[in-house]
Amino acid sequence: MKLMWEDFPKMPLLPSQYWYYMIELGFYTSLLFSVASDVKRKDFKEQIIHHVATIVLITFSWVVNYIRGGTLIMLVHDASDYLMESAKMFNYAGWRKTCNIIFTVFAAVFFVTRLIILPFWIIYTTWVYPLTLYPPFFGFYFFNGLMFVLQALHVFWAGLILRMVIKFLPGNDIVEDERSDKEETESEDEDDEHEQREKSKNGHVQNGHTVLNNNHRKTD
Repeated sequence: MKLMWEDFPKMPLLPSQYWYYMIELGFYTSLLFSVASDVKRKDFKEQIIHHVATIVLITFSWVVNYIRGGTLIMLVHDASDYLMESAKMFNYAGWRKTCNIIFTVFAAVFFVTRLIILPFWIIYTTWVYPLTLYPPFFGFYFFNGLMFVLQALHVFWAGLILRMVIKFLPGNDIVEDERSDKEETESEDEDDEHEQREKSKNGHVQNGHTVLNNNHRKTD
């Protein structure tokens, strides 16, 4: 981990690091825009804060040449994200057992990478170890301040993930997203009921059959 600061600030940039940075920056920028059109969940504000902090961190680490630290931070985040997306796909496809297995692996990787490796290895190397080499400056406080913001969000999401894991361990078939509000489904049901009442009021449908107009006179 101490090699993160070797030869700083004149660190060589590998082509793979360049493309990794560009792809990650584009990905999180797209997430920032897409989250506005996605379903509003309980952690909507936390998602916005996370995406903004991540974009600023990627950009700032690129500008001040914290390339090695930035690469490690992105790698730790990516270690579990693809598992979460895989679990979602299998859940939508109806493969519930596969979804539960992958989600369990995701939870384990999330806890290890973001609650152990990130704070006790990476943040320690960006917050404590540099003070033995260089005097602190504004960028040092700014960078690590954003790191602590991300770490606080990781603790928040770890609590939600733990609740989801506990829910399906006794034998539940579906892992429900703890971030989803019950109001989402309730509002959809209310909209359907309202639409059905409007149709009945206008004479379109009654008990599944077309309503006859009572104003017409019967003829023999």
